[in-house]
This record gives sequence, C-alpha cells and structure tokens, in this order.
Amino acid sequence: MYQILMPGRTMVGENAISMAKEQISQLGSHALILSGKIVEKSGIVKKLTDSLDEAGVSYTVFTDIKGEPDDLMVAAAKKVYDTEGCDMVIGIGGGSPQDSAKAVSAASGYAPIVLIPTTAGSGSEATKFYCVTESATDTKKLITDEKVIPRLAVIDPTLSVTAPKSITAATGMDALTHAVEAYTSKKATPYTDIFAISAIKRVFAYLPAAYENGADLEARTQMALAAYEAGVCINNASVTLVHGMSRPIGALFHVPHGISNAMLISKCLAFAEDGCISRFAAIGRALGAEGTDQECADAFFVSLEDLCKTIEIPTLEAYGINREAFFEKMDKMADDALASGSPGNTIKEVTKEDILHIYKKLWEA
Repeated sequence: MYQILMPGRTMVGENAISMAKEQISQLGSHALILSGKIVEKSGIVKKLTDSLDEAGVSYTVFTDIKGEPDDLMVAAAKKVYDTEGCDMVIGIGGGSPQDSAKAVSAASGYAPIVLIPTTAGSGSEATKFYCVTESATDTKKLITDEKVIPRLAVIDPTLSVTAPKSITAATGMDALTHAVEAYTSKKATPYTDIFAISAIKRVFAYLPAAYENGADLEARTQMALAAYEAGVCINNASVTLVHGMSRPIGALFHVPHGISNAMLISKCLAFAEDGCISRFAAIGRALGAEGTDQECADAFFVSLEDLCKTIEIPTLEAYGINREAFFEKMDKMADDALASGSPGNTIKEVTKEDILHIYKKLWEA
C-alpha cells in the first residue's frame, strides 16, 4: 500500500503568476512574500505584487533570504509575519525562499502556503520537505512535515529565463538527483516510477539547451516540468544517499545544494548500483541504451558523466574547498548524513565507513 501526496492545486504555464491571483486571494488577505534580493531586482517579485494588487490582496515583502536558510533568517521572517498581521505565506524564488516559507508557516500555525519557483530544480513547490541550517552547529536539518505541502503551486517557466548558467546547472542537477534517487529508493512506487523516468528523460534532453541558452523557453518549460515531476517523486518516495551526503557539504562549505549533489551523484549512485542493477539499466534504456542490464546501466553512468561535463560541474578542489579542512570535517559530515535518515532509503545498506569512503573518493583524480 502507498499513498500519493501532492499540492492542493498546481497551475502551470506562461504567465501563470498572473492567472493565479484569484486562487491566492482565496487563501488569505495579507501575504508575507519571502524572496531574495536578486529575484526582487529582476522584477519577478513585482510581477507577483502587481497580480496581488489586482486581486485586492495586501502584502509585506521580506527579501533577506541570503543563500540557504538558517534559523536566524527564519526567525527574522517570522517576526515580520507577526508584526505585519499576515495570514498566508508566499515563497517566490529558488529552493531557499520556498523552504523559508514552509518554516515560517510551520511556526505560524500552518498558515496557507503558495510556492512559486523561479528556478527548475528544488521541486520544493511539490513537497513536504524543507531544510534549515542550525547556525550554532552548522548542521543542515531536513524537516519532513505533510502540513507544509503548499495549498497552491504556481509554475511559470518564463520566470526562469533570467537564471544564470551556474544556477541553471545547479538546479537542473538537483532535479535529476531527485528523480534518480526516487527511482532507486526503497520507497519507490509504480506511481513515482512514472514521474521519475519522465523527469530523467526531460533533464537529459533539455538541461544542456537551457544551460546554453537561457532564453530557450521550450527548454525552460521542459525543465520546469521535470523539476515538478521530480518533486512529486521525492514527496512520495524520498531521497537517498546523495542528498544525505550533500547537505553537510552545503552547510559546512556553503556549496549550492544542486552543485554538491552533482559533485556526489556519480560516486554515490555507483555505490548503490549493485543493489538494484535492473533499475539503473531501466534508466539507461529510457535514455536510448540497448543490451544487457549491465551494459545499459553503464551507458547511463557514461551519459551522467557527459552531462556533468557539458554543464561544467566543478570538483570540490576546483570549487575552492580546502582539502585539509574537508578531511577535518569529514567525520562530522558522515554522522550528519546518517542522522538525516536519507541514506537509509538507499536500496542497499549504507554504513558510516561507506560514506567516509565516498567522501574520500571525491578527491581522487
């Protein structure tokens, strides 16, 4: 037996942000809009506020979400929510504003949530998950709470056309990681399998195009759909080893989540391969491979490496992380990865020693 959890309503298409005003107005009268300064400067927040003005919904804008959210950012946003008398939360931007919106909602008696992604990757608009870093310990905490699944998700691919190449690469790899991990998770279901394979095919077909030409609206649309599909996948089948190991790198070395996923994905999936060779083979066949299970699985890993090269995913060293500092933190990172629970969803058993071995392999030529 399995269940299917999704947002209450999802609106998809060009200019969906304008078309959603009626649905937003039904959720509350004063919205706290959480975003970042770059999204605000791009004019995207104004598109939202113009739409709210037309609907007669008042709002307060909070744009102090700087990088991945920590408890101090969330506390500051919550204070504004209370001071301004807000009754719903809108997260507009990448995964960080959306996660922040969930955190503020949870701290406010589960105020209604509207999520509007401006990047194609986190899938937060479809999930019960959010991450907040504890500033005192530099520990990135994964929180699971079905009550923060948004009442409304608005997917407007035109909002992502201004995303720079680095963001396009990072978020696109996050979507791919979600889809592959969900497909190879212990919690995979026939329902999530359909969404996962669809998302994987879209990412391989359209991420290079979106990376090369951000104005390619077809590529942006397909990536937005892939991110949402992959979000539905992890909402119902969860993530596995890659995410478990990625979060500590992000928390301690401030690597964007999608990039740290991409740095890890090949080695983590290679570790899991013998636990479900048929699943990796099925992914390879979905991408056009033919032959035995091993041959098709191998073809998938070759395609994965080629994709990472095409979109210029850096190594830890190239990103500027100090090897000595990394090794000093590695024991804590392994403990934090296991404590998150995500590695436990991997199709084969994962020990702390396995995680340490994979971290070390990231530094091999």
